[in-house]
Amino acid sequence: MKIGLLGHGTVGSGVRKIIDGKNTKEISQLEISRILVRYEKDITDERMTVDIHDIVEDPDIDVVVECIGGDEPAFRYVQAALFNGKHVVTSNKKMLVNHLEELLETARTRGVSLKYEAACGGGIPWMSNLDRTKRIDDIESFRGIFNGTTNYILTKMSDEGSEFTVALKEAQDCGYAEFDPSDDIDGMDTAYKVVLSSCKGFGVLTSVQDIDIYGIRSISARDIAYACTHDYVCKLIGTGIKLEDGVSATVIPTFIPKENLFATIPANFNAIESDSRTLGKMTYVGQGAGSYPTAHAVVQDLIDLVYKQDILVASEVSVRVDNTSRVSSFYVRSINLDNVQGLIEERIDEDTCITKKISFVQLASLIGKLEDSAVFVAEVMHDCK
Repeated sequence: MKIGLLGHGTVGSGVRKIIDGKNTKEISQLEISRILVRYEKDITDERMTVDIHDIVEDPDIDVVVECIGGDEPAFRYVQAALFNGKHVVTSNKKMLVNHLEELLETARTRGVSLKYEAACGGGIPWMSNLDRTKRIDDIESFRGIFNGTTNYILTKMSDEGSEFTVALKEAQDCGYAEFDPSDDIDGMDTAYKVVLSSCKGFGVLTSVQDIDIYGIRSISARDIAYACTHDYVCKLIGTGIKLEDGVSATVIPTFIPKENLFATIPANFNAIESDSRTLGKMTYVGQGAGSYPTAHAVVQDLIDLVYKQDILVASEVSVRVDNTSRVSSFYVRSINLDNVQGLIEERIDEDTCITKKISFVQLASLIGKLEDSAVFVAEVMHDCK
């Protein structure tokens, strides 16, 4: 199988090294014919080019691997590759979520496959295991720690009592967090992965704009201290639940009992759990990002294509996101708690409380009423199920 590789950065170079290494019989069936780089000065290999047409219009190339990142020109390149009858493997979650319906439709009409194992969970075989489970069972729900950057930050705060800004700086120094970490700490990265997991697990298309998303930007050492003294660990959790006529989808910091498996996931690791009727709960733990873990997932998709596994693209349907039926208690810290006195179950101190059991819709309304840019909210998981 001849491959056109778009991008030779962190992930792309990892893909190239694994395939060029020819370490297994399966990998020996893969060959990188062309590599797209951005500038002429980046050309260090005779296979490299700065012209996308050398790849998407080459009749000998069977599959295009997109590791550029970002929305454009990645979307334009992937769409052109699919239109020209080439399978596509991508690790680009943001581009996928922004254009998922259009890309899937192009793949279907052109009779090719769009594979994205590496876009969700890095080296964890999450997407492929959803596929395997669905051969026997309907996926009823999933939840997990989808973002290694926030997990690293929260682990540092819990283990060392660090303030958020200190832990974030350490994450940036280690290369886990970008210079602009907004997508990670505001929950958007996790939300993209919830959309992709819903597509693969439930066979539905949802909009990231419809998901209730709350990040960890305003968390403080004080919030972590409360969690610790009450035998909780704080994690940023993405959740999807299949409903009769739609899905519930959320991203929110969660106080998890210390005996729960998610509470033990350290540093930049991810942990994602699916729940289905006959298999029950299955949890997958591993590196959620990085050059080799993500490249490993890309190459797994390529090997699946060699053996013609999961070639056809299913017909996903668009559904609504409805979080009104999911209720829970929430930890809320705000200087304006008196604005929501009727929703308070337990007053911890002047500006911290635990709410009565309310829906996510009520939670969003609650935050609006507080009129506090520094408010922090976390779901409180009362059991370890």
